[in-house]
Amino acid sequence: ADNEILVSNGAKQSVFQGVMALCGAGDEVLIPAPYWPSYPEMVALTGAKSKIIDTDGNDYLLTADVLRKALEESPDAKMLILCNPSNPSGAVHSPELLRELAEVLEDYPNVFILADEIYEWLVYDVEHVSFASLPGMRERTLTVNGFSKAFAMTGMRLGYVAAPKSVTDACTKIQSQITSCAGSVSQRAGLAALEEVSEEEMMRNVKLMQEKRDFVLGELKGMGFNFNKIPEGAFYVLLDVSDYCEGGNDDTKFCVDLLKEKKLALVPGSSFGVQGSVRISYATSLEELAVAMEKLRQFLDEIKAKA
Repeated sequence: ADNEILVSNGAKQSVFQGVMALCGAGDEVLIPAPYWPSYPEMVALTGAKSKIIDTDGNDYLLTADVLRKALEESPDAKMLILCNPSNPSGAVHSPELLRELAEVLEDYPNVFILADEIYEWLVYDVEHVSFASLPGMRERTLTVNGFSKAFAMTGMRLGYVAAPKSVTDACTKIQSQITSCAGSVSQRAGLAALEEVSEEEMMRNVKLMQEKRDFVLGELKGMGFNFNKIPEGAFYVLLDVSDYCEGGNDDTKFCVDLLKEKKLALVPGSSFGVQGSVRISYATSLEELAVAMEKLRQFLDEIKAKA
């Protein structure tokens, strides 16, 4: 229904308002790692506490057993934030896995789910299922989406949350004191994207992104990296570079040195809760990616030569 959707200045605002509307002092918010760095900070601003859930041993996917254990340990849990597909790992939770998570959550009816699905369109040879579509989940799920990723409209700052009316009413009260509304120009642009960009064009862009992913993975495998499970969504690779980091986990120094020596910018994985790794974005041209991969290869070879 119309009163169950709130349009905001970007999905980021939608996420923050959802957390602020439902969480406060004494509450806990479950956040699987790796996570988008803003999630724990948003939780802290509400006075609630983050409980980080490690998924490193599960290909960066949240499993039913791990979720149940976290809920048992967190009697004050008010919300689970689930980013699917994931920034920064590119992991995609399968429909079966999502159903298993929903079955666990049925035993914890007071826990809301904030489903950040901003990368919904960007999946490769797998199916994306919206968490709110699962049995019993619609009335307790906040679905966040926007136009920055699939439509490449980052600067327009246009996103939205779809949630039960009681939640969107609360988010509306918060937004009315912050930004009032999304800009009319951005809203018109978003409307044009929805009405004038065909599904065929969207899928062509998805295919191009998949080609870029495959190129990057091929280059990384040529450098000696192995992947238990390749990233199936978004436009990121979370790469374990612990063998090249001082102490096995100083990924910040790794990235700073790479930037200084090769003028190549990657993001430290510790920013996302996974030390000893780096996030690679392949949302650029194949030509730029070829240059970037060669620079990374040279940098790694130089580290090995010094060892």
